[in-house]
Amino acid sequence: MEKISLNDFQKIDLRVGKIISCEKIEGTGKLYKILVDLGKEKRTIVSGIADKYTPEDLNGQLIIIVANLEEKTIKGVKSEGMLLAVDDEEYGPVLIVPLSQVKVGSKVR
Repeated sequence: MEKISLNDFQKIDLRVGKIISCEKIEGTGKLYKILVDLGKEKRTIVSGIADKYTPEDLNGQLIIIVANLEEKTIKGVKSEGMLLAVDDEEYGPVLIVPLSQVKVGSKVR
């Protein structure tokens, strides 16, 4: 495992977001186009979690996202961040979520 400095880690902007809509990207096996509310703005995120979660599971869910990741177009959809999930060999992707109600847009430290 490559190590990074504390200074490099502190450059990552992790925020609490709330999923406000989720739809399957046609022609893909497991990609969702997810609209996330960050409080002061909304972001679109493309994520490969459709084989684990339904839109009903995700709508209204608080999640943690990397908010300062460079934008990337995936299957024709601009992704403006990345949600955080555990990559479990047995259970597949498992979302990392706050244990308590917190304000949308809160910074994760």
